[in-house]
Amino acid sequence: MFFGLKLVFRVLILACLHSFVSSNEQGDALIALKASLDDSANQLSSWNQNMVDPCTWFKVDCDDNKNVISLSLSDLGFSGVLSPKIGALKTLQTLVLQGNAITGEIPEEFGNLTSLTMMNLDNNHLTGEIPPSLGNLPKLKFLYLSQNNLTGTIPDSLSHLASLTEIQLDSNGLSGQIPGGLFKVAKYNFTGNHLNCGINVPQHCASDSVGSSNKSKIGTVLGIIVGIVCLLVFGGLLLLFWKGRHKGYRREVFVDVAGLCCFHGASLMPADQLRNSENMDCMFQQFRGEVDRRIPFGQLKRFSWRELQLATDNFNEKNVLGQGGFGKVYKGVLSDNTKIAVKRLTDYESPGGDAAFQREVEMISVAVHRNLLRLIGFCTTPTERLLVYPFMQNLSVAYRLRDIKPGEPVLDWSTRKRVALGTARGLEYLHEHCNPKIIHRDVKAANVLLDEDFEAVVGDFGLAKLVDVRKTNVTTQVRGTMGHIAPEYLSTGKSSERTDVFGYGIMLLELVTGQRAIDFSRLEEEDDVLLLDHVKKLEREKRLDDIVDRNLNKHYNIQEVEMMIQVALLCTQSSPEDRPLMSEVVRMLEGEGLAERWEEWQHVEVNRRQEYERLQRRFDWGEDSIYNQDAVELSGGR
Repeated sequence: MFFGLKLVFRVLILACLHSFVSSNEQGDALIALKASLDDSANQLSSWNQNMVDPCTWFKVDCDDNKNVISLSLSDLGFSGVLSPKIGALKTLQTLVLQGNAITGEIPEEFGNLTSLTMMNLDNNHLTGEIPPSLGNLPKLKFLYLSQNNLTGTIPDSLSHLASLTEIQLDSNGLSGQIPGGLFKVAKYNFTGNHLNCGINVPQHCASDSVGSSNKSKIGTVLGIIVGIVCLLVFGGLLLLFWKGRHKGYRREVFVDVAGLCCFHGASLMPADQLRNSENMDCMFQQFRGEVDRRIPFGQLKRFSWRELQLATDNFNEKNVLGQGGFGKVYKGVLSDNTKIAVKRLTDYESPGGDAAFQREVEMISVAVHRNLLRLIGFCTTPTERLLVYPFMQNLSVAYRLRDIKPGEPVLDWSTRKRVALGTARGLEYLHEHCNPKIIHRDVKAANVLLDEDFEAVVGDFGLAKLVDVRKTNVTTQVRGTMGHIAPEYLSTGKSSERTDVFGYGIMLLELVTGQRAIDFSRLEEEDDVLLLDHVKKLEREKRLDDIVDRNLNKHYNIQEVEMMIQVALLCTQSSPEDRPLMSEVVRMLEGEGLAERWEEWQHVEVNRRQEYERLQRRFDWGEDSIYNQDAVELSGGR
């Protein structure tokens, strides 16, 4: 009877959750678009309404109120058709889908996008007529429909768009008369159609600004030629400098001579601007072919070295937020007062150099989840690799547990429970929803950050793979923190998602106890140095209250504490095959399946303890011997 009621209760909860998800019109509209497009490369894997809200999805931007305002899916190779449900995105301001192979018609429902300022559907295979409903977009400024297979006439309703400043309809199959009002738009192009231009209406098919683009192209070509000449001159000077090094030529003199020209974007840079470090980077990187590379990273920004140098006050030690196996993290403030965290990677190795780094950055940038730290940009120079993240104002869980300043609040028990569940969900996403899956390899309280609402955000994910890009999952250098490293990884160098599960279990113990994974001060009390061994001992003795962080002042639920300890001990079993998956951990934290798994574990543990005691009697080992079973487990198999 009880089981039946429990089942009905779960069904009702699922029904309520489904109702809630279905009410999210924004998510439904985007999921419908994903279904209508052919995403054979699985580039929209993060578009999962059961995992994250749309504001964390790939190529989707939102405002501060969680309203979708931008959708940019250009040059991603999509085929398929456009879903009419996109018309439900009432707050959408930018819709960019150019450079794909999308077929079918432009849905009439696109006329419901009343906040839209730009629509770019250039260079697809769209057919049919331009829907007159696009004339209902009062804020539309830019309309790009070039290089498609559109037919029919241009709707007269488009000429009534008061905000329209540019319209590009060239290279289609349009016919008939061009609405006269469109010739008043600042920039237009109707060429490559069967339209009536300059016959009944004395107008050209393209505005002067469009026609003058050919002249700008000629200028660009001339600029490139001049640039090549400059590079040849620079190469000759570089050779002379190389040969003359033994004569004591100074670098400053060389800069003044070689500073004849340097490309900066599409322009030439005067010599008097070359003396600062950023422009010197430009000169040398241009010579090596490292600047002006198109990077298909979506919304990632490529920062200049100078920009991050200024933001961090020349990487001042006073701005160091933390330091780990991958390098130091600096607090920084950009010129627009945006606070950032800059990770300066150390011992980066890659045979492909800059290109390999960019590929790996792209991989971790598409892992988007509310419990994962979002990568906002990067910087590369011939000798430096830096990653830029948003600054987390509440710092790390480790800081809030052990390093808070006087007067700062201690993490209460409800927040610790949220951190445990949020971290588990973030790791579940990395292990089971990323392709290829991402193994963190350094899960600990110091790498779990807290946003303004004290929600858990897993940081440093993907960095192990990023730094070890040349290697397989078998590494010559074990990365991680002692006390958090799984025994099989420590002994063999082989890591897997179960390695992360072990580290997560230790992090749960940090949350419960507030203590470090290794604490030599416990030796004074003749206790275990390793937090895991310490907790195991107290759990066997049923001394749960002695395990809990004293800073909580007994403001906790002892049943919930027991549950979290049980999950932690299941996650830290010596055999990786016995540890649960992170999806199973999530379910156990939510109250499903823990009791059965714990009972099974206790049975195995009792047998293990009996065998251990039998060995103690046989070899006459004392309880205080350092050669105890737990130490053997940590050393791993050989």
